[in-house]
Amino acid sequence: MRQNSVRKEGARPRAPHASDHGWDAGQQDGERSDEPSSDAAARSDGGGRSGSAARSDGAGRSGSARRSGSAGRSDSGARSEMPSAGAGAAARGDGRPPGHRRRRGAGGGGRPPRRKRRVLRWSATILSVLILGTAGAGYLYYQHLNGNLETDDLNLGEHRAPEPTPNAAGQTPLNILLIGSDARDSKANQKLGGAKNTFGSPPLADVQMLLHLSADRSNMSVVSMPRDTLLQIPKCTDPDDGEVYPQTGPRFMTNESLGRGGPGCTVATWEKLTNIHIDHFMMVDFSGVVSMADAIGGVPVCVDRNIHSRDSQGHGSGLKLKKGTTEVKGEQALQWLRTRYGFEGGTDISRAKAQHMYMNALVRKLRENTGLTSPNQLRKLAEEATKALKVDDGLGTIKKLYDLGNELKKVSPSRTTMTTMPFEYVGARVVPKPGDAEQLFRLVRDDIPLDGKGKKKKAEEKLSDDPAAADDQIAIQVQNGTRTATEPPTSGRANTVAQLLTGKGFKKAAPDTTTVLTEGKTVIRYPSAELEGDAQRIAKALKLPLSSVKKSTDVSGVTLIVGADWREGDKPPKPSKKDDRTPDSADALSGSDKKACMKVDPDFSW
Repeated sequence: MRQNSVRKEGARPRAPHASDHGWDAGQQDGERSDEPSSDAAARSDGGGRSGSAARSDGAGRSGSARRSGSAGRSDSGARSEMPSAGAGAAARGDGRPPGHRRRRGAGGGGRPPRRKRRVLRWSATILSVLILGTAGAGYLYYQHLNGNLETDDLNLGEHRAPEPTPNAAGQTPLNILLIGSDARDSKANQKLGGAKNTFGSPPLADVQMLLHLSADRSNMSVVSMPRDTLLQIPKCTDPDDGEVYPQTGPRFMTNESLGRGGPGCTVATWEKLTNIHIDHFMMVDFSGVVSMADAIGGVPVCVDRNIHSRDSQGHGSGLKLKKGTTEVKGEQALQWLRTRYGFEGGTDISRAKAQHMYMNALVRKLRENTGLTSPNQLRKLAEEATKALKVDDGLGTIKKLYDLGNELKKVSPSRTTMTTMPFEYVGARVVPKPGDAEQLFRLVRDDIPLDGKGKKKKAEEKLSDDPAAADDQIAIQVQNGTRTATEPPTSGRANTVAQLLTGKGFKKAAPDTTTVLTEGKTVIRYPSAELEGDAQRIAKALKLPLSSVKKSTDVSGVTLIVGADWREGDKPPKPSKKDDRTPDSADALSGSDKKACMKVDPDFSW
């Protein structure tokens, strides 16, 4: 259920939340200013935001208006006016633990700099669970901590990326989307984030990071997506009120997805772009930055010269540090995660790099339990983490978070790699970089370590014991999977390949003209063992390797998905040796790098 800044008359009072204690909501449209208390919500694209605009269809609401279904960014990235979110429905009785709250809507977190904050929160949140796993403290407050958690639906779109194929040991990777919201729905939030006229407006997913835990739990990869990435947001349906948000054009800001039904729409957007199956999401509000940083006791960060993030016009986060390494906590940690002006380049990309450094340092500190030796410190961290968290139903209890923590702690910092989605500029915004972005997504999909230290074991290819039916009796559905992160799908491809199969004697081959997918390599999926032989027969007829045949519960029959490797022609490309290196443009940073130091713009040094 979505929690709003203004409650409708007669609505049931909600339980106190972290937002009441000062979580953040970044500024606007991903470019809210860095200043803590700005009276204006000046946005880089000039788009204003209304605190409580009327619905686009003219239907008003008491308290605060419902967000407009058509609200969003134009192709240039400018944001149209988006009304504030309306009050949500009462929590459903779905068997969750006593005291558990299901609320939706404005999370905390914010603008670009907030991204870092979010990173901080996510790290702190996930890793505080890790600490609970090592200390055994999680169950002391089981019911109490369960009551702190909020849950929301995982995916609000119509398409789900296929689940990964288990390895030889039956293990599968784990993908968690970490989201930071810039909601401004409390006075404390407003004070920290500034931009008074944005109070109560729809939140933006200004920090988005995909955490990938390998199937064998030997390594972990993190992929950040710049908040101002232009892409297509899929159709999403709000589970609370049934409002349908239609698919956008090809160049909408990715952070708009959160205001189109909730975090589940951000998950759907990632799956559409990357074709990576996402198992969970974790969204953290702004209060976690200050409170959790205090609970941890400080995180070491480094700058290569004195820095003061403040220019003559007052722009900047206010961060002021001396050259070298400093342990930041509380509001100073928040400033670090928000800083753009002052770091070399002065862009959101620079800010993301600072977030990566902070997250790596935080991971190392939590694993070492440095400064966290007393039960009271652990309890405080557990409190702050669960108050700040919003998760999908699959992570909706302390037990599930505890189990997740035990999985995460298996990976050492030396096998943790932080990356940024390769991009190129389009004006002031960015789009996925052709070739490199898809390469990075493929490595994650195929569970290949981004640190280059290990190679995925090649699956053994063997013929099925189940004989194939006669060619003219094999039912085959053909789907178009030629869309990529940077290219639209090849029109009519499913129909073309279905006709090709018919010409080869597969009379029951039929195109699915209603589905367009993102599939890097052509693949044949089948749902059960008795259809494996049929699937392999099709692979042989098309001269595809047996490795392209995969069992999947995402299909109901033998399904050929024509991938981006076969956009044209009547023959699939011959298998080539894959380049499994992480693109240089992903700007990879190892979790064990203790020498990483942010470069400071000389104009912001003192």
